[in-house]
Amino acid sequence: MTEANWYVVHTYSGYENKVKANIDKTIENRHLEDQILEVRVPLEDVTEVKNGVRKQVSKKMFPGYVLIHMIMNDDTWYVVRNTRGVTGFVGPGSKPVPLTEAEMRPLGIKTGNVVVDFAEGDMIVVIGGVWKDTVGVITAMNYHKQTVTINVELFGRETPVEVSFADVKKTN
Repeated sequence: MTEANWYVVHTYSGYENKVKANIDKTIENRHLEDQILEVRVPLEDVTEVKNGVRKQVSKKMFPGYVLIHMIMNDDTWYVVRNTRGVTGFVGPGSKPVPLTEAEMRPLGIKTGNVVVDFAEGDMIVVIGGVWKDTVGVITAMNYHKQTVTINVELFGRETPVEVSFADVKKTN
């Protein structure tokens, strides 16, 4: 199987989130989760001063562009290219060019594999985030998104919750 890379897609300006939503929906409908791994609209936090008031806002780092982590083949190319709002892949002609490691570093995208000391079935405790101090058993692990899924009791029901690798610790 070929390796997944990050590609840049050009969109109509202002349609970035709509394109992301459309691609995510298509992935779900066509069961392409193993080929198109992640769709991102890179954001950065900016401090704006309006009328003397400072405010933290998230702005798009690259208006008109969406990043996609995918395995390039005819099916995935067709799905992305024919998504409403997409004008094309970034690259010469119609050939998409994957981002290099150096180009991805400033975006905060890590490509290296993370080695963790827990696995499915292990008991973990959440050490950060919304679910801090919650204890649960890992039911699934997603290495691409770097998350674990645990079941949490919510309103008297078992509910699956995704937590980042960085926010969990294996219990002894």
